[in-house]
Amino acid sequence: MHKPAETVSPDERRVDTPGGRVFVRQIPGEDPPIVLMHGFPDDHRIYNKLLPQLSPRRAVAFDFLGYGRSDRPDAARFSPEDHASELTAVLDELGITRAVLVGHDASGPDAVFYTVAHPERVARLVLLNTIFGHQDSLTMPEMTRLFAEPELASLADDLVNDPGQRLWLLQRWGVQWELDADDPDGVAIQSILPQFFGDAAQPDALAAIRGWTAGLFGSLDRQDALIDSGALRQLQIPVSIIFGERDRYLNPSLAAELSGLFKNPSLHLVQDATHYPQHDQPEVVADLLKRST
Repeated sequence: MHKPAETVSPDERRVDTPGGRVFVRQIPGEDPPIVLMHGFPDDHRIYNKLLPQLSPRRAVAFDFLGYGRSDRPDAARFSPEDHASELTAVLDELGITRAVLVGHDASGPDAVFYTVAHPERVARLVLLNTIFGHQDSLTMPEMTRLFAEPELASLADDLVNDPGQRLWLLQRWGVQWELDADDPDGVAIQSILPQFFGDAAQPDALAAIRGWTAGLFGSLDRQDALIDSGALRQLQIPVSIIFGERDRYLNPSLAAELSGLFKNPSLHLVQDATHYPQHDQPEVVADLLKRST
């Protein structure tokens, strides 16, 4: 039986990194810890429903610089190396030597790069509805492609700088991802909307959204190069691919292609789940993560 959410006392803190302070939420428990990373345009709150279900395991979620409740440095960067330095700072501050590393959406590539560079710190690699390289099944969401295209940067900036157009873009994007805009506890209101408009606890994350997506195409090229190097096939660390099967963009076909990049991975398609299986089916995802050792 799962431990009720209200009996779990999360520990919240800010951790110094080379680029600024990042916000960290931790739930105490058994090691190895499960460390959860977010993509864009969201923050650690995409794991609100999942975190209590991970008991009795120790669980950690944090916001990358520029997002959520972390600092907004003027020179925030979003390369795998930049995010690796933030992740390492979090692990070191919390005394974590090895973790089950979970990457969702745009943080999936960061999780892969980190595992290849620091295999001694990763007990298992878990990828949730993410991308890696120019796979045949990859269908890029329209708003993400708009933000990533260099020749459309002026148009994207104009749309984002107009609050009405920004809201329209976000609403259209939410419909495509099957997000419930009326659910006060849903991903849209809890995690995504604050990145575009801010809330009582944080400013908006528009600069970070634009900065991360601006490097997307170059990042895909780097991912292709890592695949071609054979480093993924050589990983000795267990790899789990967990995808919500109703994701219309990062779909089951893409999950199968990603699985083929690794040696003996496990592949799990979560029924009745979209791009955020950790929110749509938290008990199912928690059970899969707690099998990770």
